[in-house]
Amino acid sequence: MTSPLDFIAGQPADWDVEKFLHGDEVDTALITLERNRLTFAWKCAGIGADGMALRLAPSSLTLAGLLRHLAWVEELYFQHRLADRPVVAPFDRLDLETDWEDWPWRSDDDTPSALRALWADAVHRSRVSLAEALSNDGLDQTTHSGMSLRRLLADVIEEYARHTGHADLLREAVDGSTGEGAPRDFPVP
Repeated sequence: MTSPLDFIAGQPADWDVEKFLHGDEVDTALITLERNRLTFAWKCAGIGADGMALRLAPSSLTLAGLLRHLAWVEELYFQHRLADRPVVAPFDRLDLETDWEDWPWRSDDDTPSALRALWADAVHRSRVSLAEALSNDGLDQTTHSGMSLRRLLADVIEEYARHTGHADLLREAVDGSTGEGAPRDFPVP
């Protein structure tokens, strides 16, 4: 049977969330992260520029901003903190001390497809870094930033859980779509 680690290493041929209902700690963390990523991708799929920019007053959150924010979270946690790799564009222009809170919510000219690609590319890089780390020392290892890999995964899962809820509300406001999880035939990002 394919494991979640096989999936994140780039071999998703027969990957199915339901196969991992009784996994160990690593399987449970990975499947929880991947389920949240998949649901978030589904909430942002097929939305045009107007829908991406929709705000629910008084919040400044938008689907566009959430895509940028979670792409940055992926890059920050898995490339910078875990793998100690330099971050790639456009993240390489951000000041870790000042820009990280404001940057995702600034309006710019990114198209919906460019925003989805920015996020998906960050997720793919994250999967590679995470698979490498797990194959070396497992969850107990300390990352380059000084946190355990276990804590890093918990933090990223928390980010997705919070922001997938935001995306759910925004998507419903855009076109009335609701739902807890992506349909089985929704493509894995």
